[in-house]
Amino acid sequence: MNEVKPPVAKIIPKKLEKHGDIRIDNYYWLNERENPEVIDYLNKENEYYQKSTAHTKQFQEDLFLEMKGRIKEDDTSVPYFYNGYWYITRFETGKDYPIHTRKKGSLEAKEEILFDCNEMAKGQSYFNLSGINISEDNKWAAFGIDLVSRRQYTIQIKNLETGEILPVKIENTTGGSTWASDNKTLFYTRKDAQTLRLDKIYKHTLGTKPENDQLIFHEKDDTFYTFVYKEKSKKYLVIGSTSTLTSEYQILEANNPDGQFRIFQPRVRGVEYSISHYGDSFYIVTNKDKATNFKVMKTPEHATNSENWQDLIPHRKDVLLEGIEIFKDYLVVEERTNGLHKIQIRPWNGTGDYYLPFEIETYTAYTTTNVDFDTEVLRYAYQSMATPSSIIDFNMRTKEKTILKEQEVFGGQFDKKNYSEERIWATAQDGTKVPISIVYKKGMKKDGKNPFLLYAYGSYGSSMDPYFSSTRLSLLDRGFIYGIAHIRGGEDLGRDWYENGKLLKKMNTFTDFIDCSKFVIAEKYTSSSHLYAEGGSAGGLLMGAVVNMAPELYNGVIAQVPFVDVVTTMLDDTIPLTTGEYDEWGNPNDKKYYDYMLSYSPYDQVKEQVYPNMYVSTGLHDSQVQYWEPAKWVAKLRVMKKGNNQLFLDTNMDAGHGGASGRFEALKELAKEFAFLFDLEKITK
Repeated sequence: MNEVKPPVAKIIPKKLEKHGDIRIDNYYWLNERENPEVIDYLNKENEYYQKSTAHTKQFQEDLFLEMKGRIKEDDTSVPYFYNGYWYITRFETGKDYPIHTRKKGSLEAKEEILFDCNEMAKGQSYFNLSGINISEDNKWAAFGIDLVSRRQYTIQIKNLETGEILPVKIENTTGGSTWASDNKTLFYTRKDAQTLRLDKIYKHTLGTKPENDQLIFHEKDDTFYTFVYKEKSKKYLVIGSTSTLTSEYQILEANNPDGQFRIFQPRVRGVEYSISHYGDSFYIVTNKDKATNFKVMKTPEHATNSENWQDLIPHRKDVLLEGIEIFKDYLVVEERTNGLHKIQIRPWNGTGDYYLPFEIETYTAYTTTNVDFDTEVLRYAYQSMATPSSIIDFNMRTKEKTILKEQEVFGGQFDKKNYSEERIWATAQDGTKVPISIVYKKGMKKDGKNPFLLYAYGSYGSSMDPYFSSTRLSLLDRGFIYGIAHIRGGEDLGRDWYENGKLLKKMNTFTDFIDCSKFVIAEKYTSSSHLYAEGGSAGGLLMGAVVNMAPELYNGVIAQVPFVDVVTTMLDDTIPLTTGEYDEWGNPNDKKYYDYMLSYSPYDQVKEQVYPNMYVSTGLHDSQVQYWEPAKWVAKLRVMKKGNNQLFLDTNMDAGHGGASGRFEALKELAKEFAFLFDLEKITK
């Protein structure tokens, strides 16, 4: 490789003082998004990455075409029936964006195109349409559009009878909205322009100007966000307010949009609940009464205060209750036991509850689009790391199962019988057993020579379930083992799994990942010269922490949009999402949390040592992890790291947190990551 010199960011020391502790941040200036010197530095890092990896350019293109070749280009979603229409989303060959359609009454009816996103995206470097919401008379569609990837959507309204899009543009929303039953009143959520917190619910009436829209609710507590929706029974409009630990709902009859919302049950710190309406009652999933893993309660619709709630499904110590789906004749309960999904069917008439049968030891199953209330068919999805995703209709009365669609893997090479999957258990340093789901091509030998990519997230109680990926086959078919470490901080093994990986126990998340890494090395699945780690966002924080704590375990690390400047970010309540995160990480205005966060904050803990090869990616317009966090981190690593290992910062100057918007553009970003790994493994085709 020809010698290319990495850029060095200039040093402008900034003194940051809190609780009598002084930190000097040499790269604080990189947060000036409009400063030409900042853009120049990011461009120089991009140029360094491009030149240093020029020899992999053709391979990246080949990988892109290989991954694209497995995707069915003219794909169609499984239709779902709602309020007299079948709704279908489809893709056409060679086109990046979906086409949203519907058919009246039957699937043989004439197709009505609601939105062709390919037409709408013309001339845009980024395009995302979200939150399609159709009025009960089927005449109006409200929808949201984001053109910069900052998740600030503009709501517009389309007349589905004439095809006209009204001139009304409602700015700075979530994109989602909900119609009242009068088919002319639309409720939606606005964001705080600076922090992007979802803080206000407005009401818009057809035929009026958005500036005259009425403010219905303002969520003033800056650790909460708010949203609005309609119950599946269509009887109630609901405004929700939630924080990490607490929730509150307000309800109003959907046929009375000018009425006053009333509080369902006032917020009580630490009590979470969600509500579903059925018949003359509400069903509540809640952790009330110390039900750590949640339970289901029931209350009359006109007596919703918690003193009226009655237990329906009690709390169980070893079963996490994740949610419910309500149908006219059935209650469907989603649970998680020992890290695996279960779906229980409970007829309302009390005749025989039962579970859906699942065979293998590591899989993912969850209910999908079940918008129809009056049906005996439950739609769910099923997949594993070696089994492509299928959408299944299950008749809850006859127990007949119809596979509507199994994800097709094109290219003629794929056969699930060629791959093995396992669930293995690593022992963490405190004795806790941590599961790892792995998949690899059959014939793998445990000789320590296999390249192994270990992925994890480990925050916010988000469980990382074993899922199928056709793009991952490009790794597996070249000899890689792929693993997902189900570390604490997620909710994979119940609510306690989350509680033991947040706040003042956050360190468990990082040490769990390190212990999983040591385990796959000790068991000879791989060795430190062939082990790679990957994580994004809060999983990028994980990557930043483990490379500081145990850099010798990894040959390479991929950190996507990493949250690495924990203390400075959490002290800045003007940054999007910060105040709502205090219950996850702690509030550093309290010295106890400040000291603890500082002990693992990747940017603050960079030291003079040999770091693994690293590929770091970000987006200039990211609203969740601001671009300057990875930029500052890389700038600091450049001057502190020892040795000659690679360090790349790749900034997408057009996109935000989710990366590129076209369905194939995202594959190009993945091809860069894979090429980085293959280059380190000396795999050239």
